[in-house]
Amino acid sequence: MNSRALPIIPEFITVHIGTPGDGGENVTVSFPDYIKNVASSEIYPSWPEAALVANIIAQVSFALNRVYIEYYRSRGYDFDITNNTYLDQSFIPGRSIFESISEAVDRRFNTYIRREGAIEPLSAKYCDGELSMCDGLSQNGSLYLANQGYSAFEILQYYYGNDIGLVENAPIEKISESYPGVELSLGSLGNDVRYIQIRLNRISVNYPNIPKIPVPDGIFTEDTDKAVREFQRQFNLSVDGIVGKATWYRIIYVYNAVKRLSELVSEGITQDEIEPIYADRLQLGDEGYGVRALSVVLALIGEYIETVRIVDVGDVFDENIKNAVEDFQRTYGLPITGEVDVVTWENLFDVYNGIIKTIPFEQYQTVVPFRGNFLRLGSVGEDVYLIQTYLDGLSDVYPEIERVDISGTFDEKTDRAVKDAQRLFGLPENGVVGPAGWNAVASEYSDIIMGNMRAEGEE
Repeated sequence: MNSRALPIIPEFITVHIGTPGDGGENVTVSFPDYIKNVASSEIYPSWPEAALVANIIAQVSFALNRVYIEYYRSRGYDFDITNNTYLDQSFIPGRSIFESISEAVDRRFNTYIRREGAIEPLSAKYCDGELSMCDGLSQNGSLYLANQGYSAFEILQYYYGNDIGLVENAPIEKISESYPGVELSLGSLGNDVRYIQIRLNRISVNYPNIPKIPVPDGIFTEDTDKAVREFQRQFNLSVDGIVGKATWYRIIYVYNAVKRLSELVSEGITQDEIEPIYADRLQLGDEGYGVRALSVVLALIGEYIETVRIVDVGDVFDENIKNAVEDFQRTYGLPITGEVDVVTWENLFDVYNGIIKTIPFEQYQTVVPFRGNFLRLGSVGEDVYLIQTYLDGLSDVYPEIERVDISGTFDEKTDRAVKDAQRLFGLPENGVVGPAGWNAVASEYSDIIMGNMRAEGEE
């Protein structure tokens, strides 16, 4: 699963028998069977229904927290949880399961606890309340409360607080590690980049030497590169600015630690931190900004690569775009799906940038196409100078676009003008100039300039 969003119930969970790093075996079982084993090992089948259910939901939540935040996988282990009761919860391979517990688990294995405003399952720690004490649920205490007439949810509130809620009927899916399988670096684009940007920004609160990324928008530009390099330097990784598997999981590990996501009292993961801003996959019938950016890239590739048909720039993923995507995939040895996933997009953008770099500047007519440099507040250089020139020309015709100073520095005035243009052309108002935004501004500027030239010629 890339850039994990809402928690899901895993079809299977891998349990390490013993303590981490001790060479014990790993056992993979279905998630319901795992919870049945844990519950049969931790509590008694003769307990009242409320006590059984409260403990089972706590066990589910604790295990899901381990899976969701990749507690062990972010530490380099190949399992989700251990059966060491000092660290996790009891699991005895091959043990018999009590029927009443099995029935209760079947009804509740996809129900978990989370705090109000938080996304992640609560790390619902618990202990027996006699031989061991903890800040979470007391198993013997839950029995006492059930006998006093408390419901399962009231028992959970008693121990975990009134600010908890239950997520019921959570979806059940096969899960995989969060690492996308593709290294992220300068020029990368997508939700995986944003996932890392958000985590680096939170880590920088505790490690202020790591620079903040001003706009965590899923675009890997120089500011993200600087943050990644400083993170790598801080945590003794190879300082190359590339988010490979080692850097990815080290970021997750440190993020979990600074937010205390494996603790009862944690900062919590909010909806904003998991909200995707790009479609993970573009396919036939899709519409919108992402498709427009794709069509801009494909349109230029089609002009220079004979085996890729030319497409029109637009917002709809139609048959022509699908066929062009298949052409590209066939040409560059990718699976021919006609859909644009992360790998296809990365290859498209690499080819696009390669073409742009080979075109002499003087060959451009009227306007320059997007040259692969995502521009935002603070950017400097020739591309900023060009977009300012185009924006300034548009402001003569569109008074709703603020005039800019043509300086080559992306300042506050340029940021406002870009957002004005994005609003005018129906693009996301984020102040970032990518392929779709550049194309919209440059094309309109070209039409205006050519129109003026024709008008002058007629005179």
